[in-house]
Amino acid sequence: MEHLLGNAVQSLQLGIEDFQADDQKRTISAVRNFYAGVLLLGKEVLVRRAPNASRQELLYMTYSPKPDGRGGVELVGKGKTIDFDTLMRRLRDFGVRVDKDALSQLKSVRNEIEHDSAKYSTATVRARIARVFPVVRDLFRNGRLDAASLLGESWQFLLGIREVYERELEECRQTFSTIRWETDVLDGQAIRCPYCMNDLVAQVGAGNRHQHDMECKCRACGEAVPPEQAVEATLDALYAAEIHVAVKDGGDPPLYGCPECGVEAYLLTEDRNGCAWCGHRIQSNCDLCGAPLTPDSVSWEGNGGSCAHCAYVMSKDD
Repeated sequence: MEHLLGNAVQSLQLGIEDFQADDQKRTISAVRNFYAGVLLLGKEVLVRRAPNASRQELLYMTYSPKPDGRGGVELVGKGKTIDFDTLMRRLRDFGVRVDKDALSQLKSVRNEIEHDSAKYSTATVRARIARVFPVVRDLFRNGRLDAASLLGESWQFLLGIREVYERELEECRQTFSTIRWETDVLDGQAIRCPYCMNDLVAQVGAGNRHQHDMECKCRACGEAVPPEQAVEATLDALYAAEIHVAVKDGGDPPLYGCPECGVEAYLLTEDRNGCAWCGHRIQSNCDLCGAPLTPDSVSWEGNGGSCAHCAYVMSKDD
C-alpha cells in the first residue's frame, strides 16, 4: 500500500479502535486519529484524480520554482502541506463533493476536546463521526478504493455507527411530526442543537402542536434547547451555503434577525418572506422611494412601510 494511503487507512483504523474502547482519554485519541485519517484520505483522492501530476504540486500550500535543466522551471513544494480549507477547495476544484459542514463539526471537536475533554460526551463524538461516515465512503469511491478490503472490521463498525445514528435521527424527526411550523422549510427537517451542533434534537413533549410550545432536548449532548434557538440553529444550517456566499461575495443574505421578535429566523429569499418564528412579514418595497425592504433596512417608526433612510429624511422635515 502506498505511503499516503497507508497512513490514511491506519489513522482511520486507530481512530475506530480508540473509539471502540469507550474510554474518555481514548475518545480524544479517537477524534484526533479519525479526523487525520479523513484528511489524509482526501489528499490521496487528489493524487488519484491527477495521477500524472507532481504530488508536491497537489499537496503543498506554497511552492518554490527551480530550474528543470531544460531551460524551464519546476515547482517544488515547501513548508506545510495543505490545510483543511485548502483541501476542501482543491477537492471541489477536482469535482469531488464532500460534506464540509460535517467535517467542520468533527474538526471543531478535535480542536476543542484537547482543551476541555469533558465537554463532549461519547454520544456527541459518536454522532460527529457518524455524520462523517458518508464523507469517508464517498472519498473511497472517488478514489476508486475498496473501503471494505482496506479497512476490514473497522469498515463494518462504521456501518454500524451510521445505522444506529440514522435510526436515532429518524426517531428525533418523528417527535416533531405534529408541529405546525411557521414555515414549511422546517417541516420534516432534522432539528439542530445550538450547543453541540448535532441534528439529534428531539421533542420531549411529543404531543405539542405549535412550535412555541416545543420542549426540546438534544440526545447527543443532553442539553435542553429553547425552541427559538432550535429554530435559529436549524435555519442557519439549512442556509449555510447561501450565507457563506453572501459573506464572501457580497449580496443579501437569506437569513436575518426579525425586527418584530428579535429571533434570527427571518427568511428573505426568492420564494420566502417572513419570520420562521413569529410569522411576521415586511412589505416588499418602501412606500416612499420604492427601494426593496429587508429586515435590516425597514423603518419601524409609524407603520413600517418605509425604509430607514426615508423615515430619517421625513423626520428631519418635521
